[in-house]
Amino acid sequence: VQLQASGGGVAQAGGSLRLSCAASGRTFSLYVMGWFRQAPGKEREFVAVISESGGRTYYADSVKGRFTISRENAKSTVYLQMNSLKPEDTAVYYCAAAPFIATTPPAFEWWGQGTLVTVSS
Repeated sequence: VQLQASGGGVAQAGGSLRLSCAASGRTFSLYVMGWFRQAPGKEREFVAVISESGGRTYYADSVKGRFTISRENAKSTVYLQMNSLKPEDTAVYYCAAAPFIATTPPAFEWWGQGTLVTVSS
């Protein structure tokens, strides 16, 4: 499956951004979708994951209550709505697909190219 992330940009602290990730190549509804992020000098970390149907979602503690992951299987797209942004949310955000629910990068077999989110204080 090919993944194309978009929607990154610059936001002020307290602001919002919405990331999108469009999938192609395989049946989107068969895959668990996740978002990860990587800040400069840091390892890639889990942000959120959503089950194939969208009925189950899980979040990193650092974003719980501020970020919302969702998906539209008819459009083969997964979203990450980011509210109450903080400077520490600055990172390159990646979408990824996996055959089962997981929160670690090795479990995700397909990755998008990443989109940069910068939050200014």
